[in-house]
Parts: sequence; structure tokens; C-alpha cells
Amino acid sequence: MTVIHCLGSGLVGSFVIRKLLEEKVQINLVDIEEKEEFVGNEFLTIHVKDALEYCKFTPYKDEIFVNMLPGDLGFLATEILVSRGKRIIDLSFSEITPDCLAKEAVDSGAKVLWDVGIAPGLSNMLVTYASRLGEGIISAEIRVGGNPTEIDEKWSYMAPFSPHDVIAEYTRPARIIKSGKIKILPALSDIHRIKVEDFGEMESFLTDGLRSLLITTPAEDMSEYTVRWPGHIQRYIDQRDAGNLNHEQLVEDWKFDQMREEFTWMEVKVSCKNGEKMIWTVFDKGKDGDSSMARTTGLVTVSCVRQWISNPELVLVGVHPPEALPNFVISNITQALKDEGIVIKGPDILL
Repeated sequence: MTVIHCLGSGLVGSFVIRKLLEEKVQINLVDIEEKEEFVGNEFLTIHVKDALEYCKFTPYKDEIFVNMLPGDLGFLATEILVSRGKRIIDLSFSEITPDCLAKEAVDSGAKVLWDVGIAPGLSNMLVTYASRLGEGIISAEIRVGGNPTEIDEKWSYMAPFSPHDVIAEYTRPARIIKSGKIKILPALSDIHRIKVEDFGEMESFLTDGLRSLLITTPAEDMSEYTVRWPGHIQRYIDQRDAGNLNHEQLVEDWKFDQMREEFTWMEVKVSCKNGEKMIWTVFDKGKDGDSSMARTTGLVTVSCVRQWISNPELVLVGVHPPEALPNFVISNITQALKDEGIVIKGPDILL
């Protein structure tokens, strides 16, 4: 039986673990704090210890590591596991991406699938699917955000994953494709208003979310935008430029409030070389106490784990982005989200 090691149990991680427990497989949860909600589950063992130390030795032959650690810590964990030749699903979204470990993975026999959330993740899969059916793509635009359903007098925002990772997202220059070439623009540039169904006018701005798509998918133009309520990002820019940003205060101000209603919305627009245009929207408002971002991100991850368990050859030796997954896997993932009540509008994924 495959043993699953879940590294980290934040908002997304806890959801992933609960869904994987439905498979009745052995799960080892690794976190620096004990998680009371999982105490006493017969299929789960809690390891309260440093995740990097844990990654250095595990006694199982058939195992998959689901890396849900924040940022740079996540990369360090993947680096250790690659050196050991392990199977890894990397959801850490670190600035240093796992593809830099490609040679090490081939040498050790490691198999890595990375960035399998909603965006990057499902967004990459949809762009890739459009490229496969459309004889390549001319352009693609991805817009995505998780936000409260109502604005407030402050930030009109709460972070559905590590606030430190959100700050890093706001800091990194945005890499896009313009006229067929990779171009680097300042973080948070190209702020403009958009319409979001049921919520009206919101704002989107460039962030560095294309990641592997920059290399794997040729296009004339491609960009990824983060979506927030109007005024949020200008407030951040104004405080940053005035030298008044306190990151620790932001972490406190952006703390996730489970009692506050929120939603995740994504739009993927692709213009194909054969003249076809494909548009998908993904929407969720959370369910049964689970946040919309935990659901939309975590269900992609869970589906990948389930399919890898049932098909051990799904991921080959090396480091692979979401674009490497075949159409039947993408179809299964989108169906898994729909089965859980997540609304996906757009072309069906044909096998």
C-alpha cells in the first residue's frame, strides 16, 4: 500500500489531508504543531517535528510526499527528497522552482510533479489543453483571486494561504510573454478594472504566476493577473512607496477569518492558432467550513495524488509541470472539482 507523507497542514494542507483520508490509505502528517482535528484517526500518524529533518529518512518503499510547506521551506524539502529519489507532489509555490533540480532528479530516479493547485496548476492545464486542440496558441490570459465577498474599510482582503507567500507574490517582478519573448515587468503593474460575474467591478494586476508556462508553451502573448477588490493594491503600493509597510502587521491584518464569507474566481482565456477561442471560468464560495481556495487548490492536488496511486507510471522520472499531464488526467481533475460543487464553465475536456 502506498504511504502518503503530507508536509504541512495549513488551510490548504488540512483540506488535502481530510480528502486523502477518504481513501483509507496510510498518511503521515508532518508539522511543527500537533493538529487536534486529526488526533485519533486510525489512518493517520502525526509527526510533530521539523519537516526538513523528517524528509531525510523514511522507511517505506512505496511512498508519495505531498509538499504543502510555505515558499522557500518547501523548496528545501523537495531538494532533499529529490536527492533521495522519491515521488513528490510539490504545492509549495516557492520562488525557486523545482525544475532547477531536473538533472538531480534524473540522476536519483526522483519523480516530481509541481505547481498542481488552481493557479498555477489547473490554469496551466487548461492553457495546455487549448494548445493541444487549437494547433498551438496565439495568446492566453489568466486572472485569478481569492477574496472576501464584501469590501471593508481596510484591505478588503484576507489571505487564504500563507500571508508571507502573498507578500512575496506582490514583491516579485512579473514575467510575461510579449511578442513571442519573455518580458519582465514590475510587480503589480498594469492595474485595470474587470467585471466579475455576481460581484461586479474588481481590479486585476500582473503577478509572476505563469512560471512553467513561460518555457513549455509557445505563444505571442501570455500573462497572469491577480484579482482583488478595487483599492486594495493601490493601498499596498502607496504604503510601500511611503516606506510605511510593516510585513508583520500585514500578516496580522490579512489573517484568514473562517467566519467571513469569501470566494475564489478564475478566468482563463485562450486564442488558438486554428482560430478557436476558449474561455473557462472557475468559481467557488467554500463549503462545510472549507475555504474556496482550499477547495479549488486542494482538490487539484488530491486528484493528482489519487491518480498517481492508481497509475504508478503516471509521472516519469524527472521534474514535470502541470502541462505534462495528459488530457484524461486533466478531464478527471476538472470532473473531481465539479463533483465537489465547484462551478466550471467552458469547453468540456475531451479525452
